[in-house]
Amino acid sequence: MASASSFILFILQACACLFFYNIGAQANKTFSAIFSFGDSILDTGMNNNLLSGRCNYPPYGRDFPGKVATGRFCNGKNPTDLIAEALGIKDTVPAYLKPDLQSDDLLTGVGFASGGSGIDPLTSSTLGVVAMSQQLQYFKDYIGKLKGIAGEEKAKAIIANSLVLMSAGNNDIGVSYNAGMRKLEYTFPAYCAQLVTWSTTFLEQLYALGARRFGVLSTVAFGCEPSARLTGGSACSMAANLGAQMYNNLLKAGIASLQSKHPDAKLVFFDIFTPLVNIASNPQQFGFQNANSGCCGGTSICLPFSPFTCPDASTYVFWDFVHPTEKTYRIIVSDVLNKTLSSFS
Repeated sequence: MASASSFILFILQACACLFFYNIGAQANKTFSAIFSFGDSILDTGMNNNLLSGRCNYPPYGRDFPGKVATGRFCNGKNPTDLIAEALGIKDTVPAYLKPDLQSDDLLTGVGFASGGSGIDPLTSSTLGVVAMSQQLQYFKDYIGKLKGIAGEEKAKAIIANSLVLMSAGNNDIGVSYNAGMRKLEYTFPAYCAQLVTWSTTFLEQLYALGARRFGVLSTVAFGCEPSARLTGGSACSMAANLGAQMYNNLLKAGIASLQSKHPDAKLVFFDIFTPLVNIASNPQQFGFQNANSGCCGGTSICLPFSPFTCPDASTYVFWDFVHPTEKTYRIIVSDVLNKTLSSFS
């Protein structure tokens, strides 16, 4: 009976996800393009030509269209793709450095996010990935190319009517603070405040380049990641999640302050923390069997052609030691869009 109830609940939630996506597709029409900045949550392949921070090898991409590893830290699509898909913009979002980028790709948006990057300048240099300052420069280069294709006025309209996503703070807290030197310079609350200052400054720079509609992601739930859990199926780490919540609350306040400063813009906080906690704490209710380890990698990153990858990623909340599976992302994205789309009207 319990098994049947869980199955029925799973079906109802799947229908709800589809319902929310239909709402998103109908509500779009005003988003001309999509752009993503920040870290691996949104990275669609910017690291493929780097010496570090790469994941353009199997089993990554195992469930992506064409079953190819594209540099996404997932078994399939990530939030950049899923939000673009839900809003009817495009099915997948290419990275700006994709070698065979087409004119149509430029007109509807590209990804600048780089796995391992952070809003703290120290983070990207530590991990050897594309810093957010460089992502901003790439965006400036992109605008120049867009003007060449569409003309200056149309290019301005595309940028102003696009949805700009940003995800930062995950690597900054995990790498530069918890495992790095920043804790010698800042208390944790002070570091979170500094991250928010850097983040709002970055958003101001995007605003100055013509962007007007922003979806700013919270951090993930650090304490629920396989890397933070003990063996034996323990619960999420409350201490790690409290740290994430502290930063997310400050970020939300910083975005609200920036919104007051720029009433012609729409700056919306995308809370991915809460739905991920709900899923990881109650996996069976969402149709998952495992929330304690990654489908590949277990409690580490996926190794090339790993023979230990699970046969069905849809039964796992996490793909590797920190990144959710596509199925998890789909549930999160549905939750976020259902709660925030009206804010852009």
